[in-house]
Amino acid sequence: MKALAAVARPILVPVWHQIANPAARYRDPGPDFHTRNPGPGRKSRDLIRQLKALGHDVTLTPASA
Repeated sequence: MKALAAVARPILVPVWHQIANPAARYRDPGPDFHTRNPGPGRKSRDLIRQLKALGHDVTLTPASA
């Protein structure tokens, strides 16, 4: 049941917005949306994972301005 809700929600939310506002138009973000627009922290997580896979210990500290 959880999986059904998890799959149905991303489909139903845009449908609801279209019904609620008929003037709204859907713009497909494209197949490479997630590679063009990584979320905050995603790039850091990916780089940390890659460094750990190469055998490095990684510790992040905030940059001083």
